[in-house]
Amino acid sequence: MSQKQSSLNHVSIPTTTPATWLGVMGGGQLGRMFAHAAQAMGFKVAVLEQEDDCPAGQVADRLIRTSYTDPKGLDELASLCGAVTTEFENVSAESLAALAAKTYVAPSASGVSIAQDRIAEKSFFVDCSAASGVQPAPHKIIATEADIDAIPADLLPGILKTVRMGYDGKGQVRVRSIADVKAAFAEMKGVTCLLEKMLPLAYEVSVLVARGADGDAVVYPIAENVHRDGILFTTTVPSDHVSDAVAKKAQDAALAIIAKLDYVGVLCIEFFVLTDGALVVNEMAPRPHNSGHYTIDACITSQFEQQARAMARLPLGDVRQHSPAVMLNILGDVWYEGDSDSDSDSGNDNMREPAWDKILALPGAHLHLYGKAQARRARKMGHITFVAPTMAQAQAQLAAACAILGIAQ
Repeated sequence: MSQKQSSLNHVSIPTTTPATWLGVMGGGQLGRMFAHAAQAMGFKVAVLEQEDDCPAGQVADRLIRTSYTDPKGLDELASLCGAVTTEFENVSAESLAALAAKTYVAPSASGVSIAQDRIAEKSFFVDCSAASGVQPAPHKIIATEADIDAIPADLLPGILKTVRMGYDGKGQVRVRSIADVKAAFAEMKGVTCLLEKMLPLAYEVSVLVARGADGDAVVYPIAENVHRDGILFTTTVPSDHVSDAVAKKAQDAALAIIAKLDYVGVLCIEFFVLTDGALVVNEMAPRPHNSGHYTIDACITSQFEQQARAMARLPLGDVRQHSPAVMLNILGDVWYEGDSDSDSDSGNDNMREPAWDKILALPGAHLHLYGKAQARRARKMGHITFVAPTMAQAQAQLAAACAILGIAQ
């Protein structure tokens, strides 16, 4: 019997005596929202994270305080849990593989490892382009000074990205010339990078797709994303910009990619839509995603409940969206008075609590704060989702919230 077939015979049904446990590698806000969803379904949740006061640990039924690579901690998590997932794509793939020898792990180490490495990710997108119908942006590996000298002229201007550990705009530099690339490469301490050609972008979209161990897959409505300084600012679903043809192409591509990856769980795939209407695949996140937070309040099944269903090998949930929605990321900046970059995160002189009472007075506003004790500029502290009978109404509440919080639109 294959490992895939064997895994289907061990469905994790939530029970109280004995309790059915699901495990999460990582203690951030994604783990926190996963725990809320899994606990609502009747599961107990264990979180492995080395930080004590972490968002997921605050709500978990058990916090295993250790590093992601500690054998003793991994053994404790595996022995307790019927299935384990990750909320952070930079968790060691080796740790996930070690866990998989003792319990069910979704997504698998192989799928996560591809998303952890931009070179492997781009190569994978190219390999499955015949099935997906989309290609990544033109790119080149930059590992040495000689690679820089050999950059084709038509690859610039571009974005130089570190191959590993980049997210929320970190490890990325825009470059317009060979000299820019050399300077950025030196600033990145000569680590292997990927140079991607900058394309004429009309807008960015993401597709949440989920797949079960039995191969069944579901895809959520397409979302339009706006970023500021490399961090997601708003997600709008549905978007007036996204045509039915583009939406179908992106959703079909996402279904092809997740099948090719033989992936179990929730996967987010980001795409660029170019000014000529062409679709380009950008990157993927092997976990629930910031752009999918709207699903908590606007869809039948949230992305976090979907992750729990998939890893527990239960039937996947209904992905229908019942209301137009706009999600606004809340960064630590809104706790600060003024725009000065010189303020100290450790001092409270220029800080104040945002007017959450005024936010909650807005019709259709759903506030989600992540339990982080210290607000810092550019740190994700929470999000607000606005749901309404029409998108115009949801956008009006977004505008009102931005005015209350002092966020420029």
